[in-house]
Amino acid sequence: MADEAVAEHPAEPAAPKAKDARSPEAPRGGARGDDNAKDAPDAPGSSDASDAADAEAAEREKERERAADRFKDRTRDPLAEEQGEEEPTDAAAATRARRSGQKLLASGRDLIGFDRSDVGRLHIGDINIGLDARRSGLSMRDGPVPEEELLRIRRTHIEPEGYVRLRRALEARRLLVLGGAPGTGRASTALALLEEVTRGGEGGQNSERVRRADPEEGVRGLATQVVDGRGGHPRGTGYLLEPALDRPGTLPPDGMDLDQLASALAQQGSYAVVVVSVGSAANPLLAGRYGAICPPAPTRELVAVRLRQRLEEEHGDPVRVGGGDGGEGSGLGGHADRDRDADQDRDTDQDRDRHGDRGRDGGRDRDESRTWDGGLGGHTDRNRHADRGQDSGRREGRTRDTARDTDRDSAGSLSRLLERAAELREDPEVTEAVGLDDLRPAEAELFASLLAGHLLGSVSREELLSGCRGLAAVQAYEWFAGVDRALAAPPPGDGRAPVRSGTAALFHPVAFRIALAVLGGASHSAVSAAAHLLTWELSVQSDPDSTPARPLFCDDPESDLALSRARPDNGPVDVAGAEVTGRLIFYRGTALPAAVLAELWDRHFPVRAPVVRWLRLLADDPRPQVSMRAAVAAGELSVRDFEHGYAELVRPLADAPTPRRRVFAATALDQAAGHASHRRAVRKVVEDWSRHGTPALRWTAAMALGYGRSADSMDDTLDALARIGVRDDGEQLAVASLNLVRLLTLPECATVLRRLADWTGHHGEEYQDLALVSIVRLALTDVDEVLDDEPGTPLGDRGDWPLLLALAATRPELTGKLADLFWTALNTARSRDVAFDALETLLRSASRKDGSEWTREGLAALLPALTAEEHDRRRLDWLLRRMMRDQDRPLTEERARALWRLAVPARQRRSEEEESHG
Repeated sequence: MADEAVAEHPAEPAAPKAKDARSPEAPRGGARGDDNAKDAPDAPGSSDASDAADAEAAEREKERERAADRFKDRTRDPLAEEQGEEEPTDAAAATRARRSGQKLLASGRDLIGFDRSDVGRLHIGDINIGLDARRSGLSMRDGPVPEEELLRIRRTHIEPEGYVRLRRALEARRLLVLGGAPGTGRASTALALLEEVTRGGEGGQNSERVRRADPEEGVRGLATQVVDGRGGHPRGTGYLLEPALDRPGTLPPDGMDLDQLASALAQQGSYAVVVVSVGSAANPLLAGRYGAICPPAPTRELVAVRLRQRLEEEHGDPVRVGGGDGGEGSGLGGHADRDRDADQDRDTDQDRDRHGDRGRDGGRDRDESRTWDGGLGGHTDRNRHADRGQDSGRREGRTRDTARDTDRDSAGSLSRLLERAAELREDPEVTEAVGLDDLRPAEAELFASLLAGHLLGSVSREELLSGCRGLAAVQAYEWFAGVDRALAAPPPGDGRAPVRSGTAALFHPVAFRIALAVLGGASHSAVSAAAHLLTWELSVQSDPDSTPARPLFCDDPESDLALSRARPDNGPVDVAGAEVTGRLIFYRGTALPAAVLAELWDRHFPVRAPVVRWLRLLADDPRPQVSMRAAVAAGELSVRDFEHGYAELVRPLADAPTPRRRVFAATALDQAAGHASHRRAVRKVVEDWSRHGTPALRWTAAMALGYGRSADSMDDTLDALARIGVRDDGEQLAVASLNLVRLLTLPECATVLRRLADWTGHHGEEYQDLALVSIVRLALTDVDEVLDDEPGTPLGDRGDWPLLLALAATRPELTGKLADLFWTALNTARSRDVAFDALETLLRSASRKDGSEWTREGLAALLPALTAEEHDRRRLDWLLRRMMRDQDRPLTEERARALWRLAVPARQRRSEEEESHG
């Protein structure tokens, strides 16, 4: 490499690289241009003048060092002020967490356009359907189940996986404790089981063979009722019981209670199914010998069967679901009774024929018999006149042909409707509007009705999409409606004060759903911990005079997932700047997070106070996966009521003393600015803060401006950041420069580079420093610390690259401007040291430790533009030699030569060699 080097310590150039890239002024008392040039010698015999010149030179050198130190301070991370300068800030993790939160909450659901004036029922077009599936046990009363309902259950119930196993367990033990989440069809499955086991038994001819038991009496009351024969219930009766286990102070039945009930049922030849919700109260029951989990019915089959029923009703065709007829079991839904034994299939088909198809089949047989009798024209009335017989034959023949054509047209029309229905179900816009991974029975009923109504012309496209969006809103309503109503009810009998000790257990499920809406995509442990914090806040708000008690060993993750329609998944978790695999948790549907927050904020005003306190606690969480997701959710809540969100969340945190809280406020503001309805208000707030705010508010305004949506244009954004950065002797220049770098990831980055170039030539030193610090920070900032794009974009695929090199590689039209700006930082006295350190960092990123290529493409684009002149190449040679002599991380000669060749093209190297040997 010696033959390529010109000098080991080249002097800095006295002039900038280009005429339009004038070097900024040196600090006060310093010198411009060549700061290493020696002072002119004093005249002979003037020792006093020489001493004065030496002192002046020493003072200038000290001032340069002080200016360089001040400049270095301004290049430090402004987000690490409270953590200490040695502890790095995981900005990349914060960016990823914000992006993940936005994906879950901003799925095209601005304010959820669904009119829920009466959310218990939905009226769209000519469809009027009850939706409130929250059938609490408190509202149930004992009494017989009508035979019509049993018939409907038998004909339309979709059997979940393992139904045969449940039926056999009920037949063997007479008692079954069936657990599941509310709304998943567990009660329908229980009725189907009881209808089936009592149909052929001792109560088979009894019109009241299936009864609902009073939930207030519970398991013990039902056992007494069966033994004593109260109500005159005959042998072989099936009982459905939904005990109220969610009331504070209510104890679940124990194993002896269940054994007593099973014994009483066996004596009477009867059966009972006890339906409970999964959770800490019911888990001991489900873990016993009578317990079983009820899986939900398969969504596709559920919707397909309901949709076919709707369409067949319009065509007047018989509804046959789940029998042995392959035509009914196939199509959209598949066979609904695939788990039944062959004899059970035949029995079900025979029952279905007796109740529904016999009349129609008989009618068809009679019609066909009459047609056959008269269709041949004279076979039955051969004594009639020949012409009369021929006319009658022609008439009957035409009638038969017309009927056959009508049947074919009807069947063909239904077939075409089913094909269109299958296509409509897979329509991406419809799927996005539904926003649920799986549908529960009531939801499938509504969805099928909407699809059928749209296919038949009674429901418009807009009404279809609006109704689909309402599914998640109705689920959120059911989750929160009257949760704490039981706390206000006095215990029965003694008239004492209501039992409050169970508030924590009562509020935990709703707290978990809120935490999942805010932190969806974070680790399961983070969501659970946040849910416990919120449970405490809700309990204290509900009963401020009592200290809530939370059992320490009663959590059940599986119950939390089932009750909240959540799913776990393995994925990356950011820990101390590294990614590790963790157990993440999500809602089973993109619509549920926004629906939960909308329901919470719009319909339950008293809960706002504890939720605000909880969000402030999350703002202080050091984990970006928690604080940034909470900030995005706070922005969405502020959109729903900006006055309240601004006064309670944004403004107090924006003026907080810690950077973490101010970042939270800035992120929430930007999330609100993403909605066109609130963008103007956010921009007015940010502008006022940037001009007249306290230092903390100006800091927060700078962070909000860095997202690129808090000002009317890019020029307005740059003006505001400059106004913040140069004020008070550059007190907040660091945060302003950080957000200037963040703007360089946006499409308008050319405008940012142009303004930086203008500021380097500004007469004010503060503007020069703002530009120089931003240029150095550009070289020291990785792409994934500031980029919002997902991998798959040119910049997103270079997440661990320095942003300067990534821009040079992906935006070749900007390479010249980038090189000019970085050259200016290298040739300015106060920024020279940190700029050279940044250049060394860029050079070392050419290849990874294992030798694989890293940022070589970006260096190949930037270095030739940065070393276009001889003195630039001499300086690069000096830096490479210094890196080779580094005792801690010596650069190998092979890599040094490779970097030199990237900077100096082969043709230029040969030309210089020829000149040197000429």
